[in-house]
Amino acid sequence: MEMFFSGVTFFFFLAIVALYSYRKTKGISESGVEGFFLAGRGLSGYFIAGSLLLSNLSAEQLVGLNGNAYRFDISGMAWESTAAIATIVMALFFLPRFLRRGLTTMPQFLEERFDNNTRRMVSIMLLVGYALMANPCSLYLGAITMNEMFDFQQLLNLSDWSAIAILALAMGAIGGLYATLGGLKAVAISDTISGLILLVAALLVPVLGLFALGDGSFSAGARVLLSHPQQLNAIGSSSSAVPFSTIFTGMLCANMFYWCTNQMIIQRTLGAKSLAESQKGVLLAGSIKLLVPLAMVLPGLIALNMFGPVFSNADYAYPTLVKAVLPWWLIGMFAAAIFGTVISHFNSVVNSSATLFVIDLFGPMTGCRDEKKLVRMGKIASVVVSLISIMIAPLLLHTPNGIFDLMRRFTGFYNIPIITIVLVGFLTRHVPALAAKCVLVFHIVVYGAYMFSGVEKLIPLHYIHVMGILFIVEVTLMLIIGKVKPAAWRAPAHAPASIPMEKWRFAVPASVMMVAVLISIYITLSPLGLASETGIPPHYGYLLALVWGSALLLIMGLARCRHFRSGRGIMRALNESAGAKCVNDRAKS
Repeated sequence: MEMFFSGVTFFFFLAIVALYSYRKTKGISESGVEGFFLAGRGLSGYFIAGSLLLSNLSAEQLVGLNGNAYRFDISGMAWESTAAIATIVMALFFLPRFLRRGLTTMPQFLEERFDNNTRRMVSIMLLVGYALMANPCSLYLGAITMNEMFDFQQLLNLSDWSAIAILALAMGAIGGLYATLGGLKAVAISDTISGLILLVAALLVPVLGLFALGDGSFSAGARVLLSHPQQLNAIGSSSSAVPFSTIFTGMLCANMFYWCTNQMIIQRTLGAKSLAESQKGVLLAGSIKLLVPLAMVLPGLIALNMFGPVFSNADYAYPTLVKAVLPWWLIGMFAAAIFGTVISHFNSVVNSSATLFVIDLFGPMTGCRDEKKLVRMGKIASVVVSLISIMIAPLLLHTPNGIFDLMRRFTGFYNIPIITIVLVGFLTRHVPALAAKCVLVFHIVVYGAYMFSGVEKLIPLHYIHVMGILFIVEVTLMLIIGKVKPAAWRAPAHAPASIPMEKWRFAVPASVMMVAVLISIYITLSPLGLASETGIPPHYGYLLALVWGSALLLIMGLARCRHFRSGRGIMRALNESAGAKCVNDRAKS
């Protein structure tokens, strides 16, 4: 009876989301390229935030990051919590430049700044990464979760591989339909609804887990965790899964790629109805990402303390905990929310892949300008990418260090060179297209040699540090080539922005607050706070007061500067007006 009720609520929730998305997109003219790929440039900040969160808050994070915490430690939370810094860079630096140009894809900028071959190379790299790793990983982890929660494998007496394959096919088919039939608007709406449910459910799991760990007492469960302070140390050591020092090297570059240039992410922001709404959506998403330690590593610690180190595949820790602690009447709703994250991440990647294929490859190479044909080719590309991802997903069943680690290593092939050439493209004028193409080839060869030739075992250097070193080397290489063989600079001609470009007035204060929260989290989850072996140190409160006092002083100082600048602008306008009046008076006399 309980399983029947869970199944009914599961399908009921999915039906509600599908019907609501259909009603919201019905009757809206989105037959053109901008309509299908950018939702007609009409997304509000809240839809952008919801879509960004659910595109990012996938099974990869919930299952993979908690599995990483279960197997190693909570240092892996740095990938998610420090993403707040990348969203600030996106909102304040990249967004105004992208939206002013009216871009549909990030590689369009690379053609404008370098040449069309650079644009095509980057588009192909992104397409390969999406089809071979990003989407298959999402389907695989979602399939594991569904299988664990509904006993699908035991119910039908299937092998592990067969169960994962069937569930991946089901999720891929539904996700592909969203992206193929509804375009970006259907994706964004379904993302937002499922995202709200998932966020509540994801935060509920650690709360219920602490009750279960404490035999019905939340405080007792919390004391169990606090009795192992070494588990609460997000700083970690040099031997941790993610050493703290990597935050300042390769991780910063990788997060900037993901949040500032990754087509799957920035496509939502490019569909905004104004710069202010886009900035609001990005910063709201970044703020919510700061809740990651609660939802994405704490359940992994609870599972370790509740079950012990019994899982040979750590990716099973989170779904097993969910099934153990959630009441039976919530299983269906939570499973639907997880299912929603999987198909959301899937259709987001599929929609972005179709956009890259049509806008950057098919359209320019064939010269096709028929919008209906371009959209039709986008739908065909969506189906092809979906099928490739569905076939690869079951092959990920036996990954030695967990899927989260595999994902981060694989994306290292393209994230660093792409963020390198985009940043150099924005910040310089005379670096030629040759430099960009050299860096793309150089990185793949060197990083591939490091990963597969055995060099990684000989050099005791974390692969995230290697990413950071390659970033510095590649920036230097581009600057040297620009010095030796500079390109003639020509200012690109841009049509006026098609959307309002006024900045969100709270963008800078919100950014300062986000940095203060991030620093506070790391102080709390370190030997300066909860991870102290001798109890919370007496200076813990003073450190937090220093952080927040500094943040408030900075906000007040920035506000005063802005007020001074605006006042000076008003005085300049008044002076110019008075001068013009004097000229007119003299002319009349």
